[in-house]
Amino acid sequence: MNTIEQFLSEYKSSLSTTSKNKLESALTLKHYKKSDIIAGKNQKESKFFILKKGVVCSFLVDQKGKNYIRTLFTPISVIAPHKSLINAPNLNVDYYCLSDSIILETKLNLFLSLTEKNHDISILFSKILMQEYLKLITRVTQLTTLNATERYLMLKKTVPEIEKQIPLHQIASYLNVTAVQLSRIRRKLYSS
Repeated sequence: MNTIEQFLSEYKSSLSTTSKNKLESALTLKHYKKSDIIAGKNQKESKFFILKKGVVCSFLVDQKGKNYIRTLFTPISVIAPHKSLINAPNLNVDYYCLSDSIILETKLNLFLSLTEKNHDISILFSKILMQEYLKLITRVTQLTTLNATERYLMLKKTVPEIEKQIPLHQIASYLNVTAVQLSRIRRKLYSS
């Protein structure tokens, strides 16, 4: 199954052949290295991304300069920086490759133009926005109601091989714990 088919399957969508061809022709395949910033607070142009391979995160930096990973993206995910979507000038978030990544990307205004001219792409975009909203609500709920061990187990259920893809200190940041706390959690879980 090609990336576009996987992407459509992920969002339970289908496109007409014409719309699928338009979407495919708008997307460019790019290879990024670990540590590349693909979008964020200093971006000059808004983009729309589909992660084909690798792990990408959104992170923000507090006033003391500490990084916090907000979101992890794994294949097949849409990465549409919220700053781009809502034109929020003070959103201090960057999108960063935690591993070498392969990404399909296009200019956001080109993608939005496709949604205006193709009803089925517009429906797809609506589904993307709904799913991203649900992911956000799930993330907030997990941070609010689950302890660190439960959050770690949920992450492992979603991305079983996460430790092979990114360093433990980045996993800890995503879980909102210290690296020492994550080591203790892992030791307790895996020593039994």
